[in-house]
Amino acid sequence: MTSLDKSFLDTSVWKKDIFKGKVAFITGGAGTIGRVQSQALVLLGADIAIIGRRVEVTEKAAQEIAQLRPGAKVLGIGGVDVRDVSLLKKAVERTLRELGRIDFVIAGAAGNFLAPFAGLSTNAFKTVVDIDLVGSYNTAKATFEAVRKTKGVYLFISAGLHYAGTPMQSHACAAKAGVDALSNNMAIELGPLGIRSNTICPGAIEGTEGMDRLVPKEELKEMVSKIPLGAMGKPQDIAEGTVFLLSDAAKYISGTTLVVDASQWRMGNFAAINSYPQVLSNLNGGKNKI
Repeated sequence: MTSLDKSFLDTSVWKKDIFKGKVAFITGGAGTIGRVQSQALVLLGADIAIIGRRVEVTEKAAQEIAQLRPGAKVLGIGGVDVRDVSLLKKAVERTLRELGRIDFVIAGAAGNFLAPFAGLSTNAFKTVVDIDLVGSYNTAKATFEAVRKTKGVYLFISAGLHYAGTPMQSHACAAKAGVDALSNNMAIELGPLGIRSNTICPGAIEGTEGMDRLVPKEELKEMVSKIPLGAMGKPQDIAEGTVFLLSDAAKYISGTTLVVDASQWRMGNFAAINSYPQVLSNLNGGKNKI
């Protein structure tokens, strides 16, 4: 299941209405991972603002998510590029005007693609770092005053790509390593204000845009066979982890990363097996793209 419905309230361990009266500000909220996070929060009582670049997609997602709970308030604020902090500030202003507060911030906007080092231009590298890392910082910065008032929680979406290094992912590895460091430092600096900051790291989650785009179908079966629990995760697994980190069950947890990947990252990087070293040597032996 790549989406949640009202049955989540029956199958989940979480108490109904645990987020009643809370408001979440979610970038990338119309994507696969962001959508289930948004759905879980709304089902559990929160009102939310989902932020995205594509106006129609973002507004449509908001309308659909709002149907999950009678009386739910879900704003779909499109036309927002997280690389532009002024656009984020306007989204925050609208959220405060229509929903009154911000308790939770989920920074989930991201961009990625496969590219060998030689074929990765400086502009392409910068684009991913600007969206993933700078965009996360901009999101945190634009929402800071509102979160300071509510003693809220920041949650950043990371990835385990940089734990062991991942071929053709230099850009994403650098960006996500930066996201982890940003969250950890915010936890230290903002903790005295009553603000928590954590990171959630999805592993191989079925039905997501990232898996569809980055893992060739012919390599998927072998990859799954190397996951210790023997199966891919589901988007709901990320939703459950998100609810935990935002809830009072995690009120003494800050400055950490929750890796939701069935311990796959501890097995090393199997993405390199079929391409190392010959394929990568060939890819990086040609023209150096600047």
